[in-house]
Amino acid sequence: MHKGRVVFGAMDEVVFGHPAAEAIVAQMDRLGAARGFLMVSGTLNRQTAEIEKIRKALGSRCVATFDAMPPHTPREAVIAAAEQARAADADLIVTVGGGSITDGAKAVQLCLANNVRTVEDIERIRVHKGVAPPMNAPTVRQISVPTTIAGGEFSAIAGVTNARTKVKEMLRHELVMPRAAILDPALTVHTPEWLFLSTGIRAVDHCVEGICSREAHPYADAQAVRGLSMLAQALPRVKADASDLDARMDCQIGTWLSMAPLSAGVPMGASHGIGYVLGAVFDVPHGYTSCVMLPSVMRWNKQDNAERQALVSEAMGQPGKDAADVLDRFIRGLGLPRSLQDVRVGPEHFEAIAEQAMKTPWIPRNPRKIDTPAQVREILLLAA
Repeated sequence: MHKGRVVFGAMDEVVFGHPAAEAIVAQMDRLGAARGFLMVSGTLNRQTAEIEKIRKALGSRCVATFDAMPPHTPREAVIAAAEQARAADADLIVTVGGGSITDGAKAVQLCLANNVRTVEDIERIRVHKGVAPPMNAPTVRQISVPTTIAGGEFSAIAGVTNARTKVKEMLRHELVMPRAAILDPALTVHTPEWLFLSTGIRAVDHCVEGICSREAHPYADAQAVRGLSMLAQALPRVKADASDLDARMDCQIGTWLSMAPLSAGVPMGASHGIGYVLGAVFDVPHGYTSCVMLPSVMRWNKQDNAERQALVSEAMGQPGKDAADVLDRFIRGLGLPRSLQDVRVGPEHFEAIAEQAMKTPWIPRNPRKIDTPAQVREILLLAA
């Protein structure tokens, strides 16, 4: 008998296919917001007209713009953004950019609500041993316009990197999930190809690890299988024609569906667990961590979940084929890295990676049980 718990998150709306500037104005009207704080991609702000279009549409309702969030959301940048939002007396945060910016705004919400003003102060609001500490709920909320497709806008979790320890730490509160997500494929045309496609593999990873989990259930499966099918068809179309907005829209909707397992209580596995360490310690982009780890994790897990892996091959249009091989060929076909060597992580680091990965929330819930760092090293050797 299936057991589980599906938590419907604190997002009110998903708006798709409408121009971002128009949709942001409509959301501010709906929420009665008068002082919007933009947290945006520096590249979009400085090298395109897209952010200026949004500022013009908002007029006096745009009170400040922050465009200096580095990859992996370091604590220092979170504090800088929070101080700017506090000084501007913002009543809504509007993010336009990738997952690091989305996560940064989630963290800013908690900093504002809990008077967190220093890098060290973030210790008070981060998750410790899987448990979020008691804290004030955010009152200044966010809406998000993603330009990558890793799916963080559909989650109530933020990853923030501690530069001192080189560890990506989790912040969690049900109300950090954006009030609305706005999916505008036209904005993603400016995203570098490698970044768009590799974050698409991150979304594929959400689908695959959700489908293959010991804790999978039909509600999550229905969305993850459909999301994986959409991504498998649409990502090569974007690779073939960067101007194909229909394909980009399908990628965005596939990504939305990919987040169903997490929101429905289905955990991720070793690909995500090892990926946390590769990102925080070696600065490997999120999407690349999935490109290099997911097929190897599938190979290592197959003895315990071959039946579930068959669903992955079928969703990707290759029924009966080995799922790890299907994923390997798919990722290579998009021109993305496929080994740890490709992202400049050598075997001399495997022992430290394995030790640190054991402390992440996902390794203990991998479908094939992982009891020791030596087993993580086995996966790393497959991905070398």
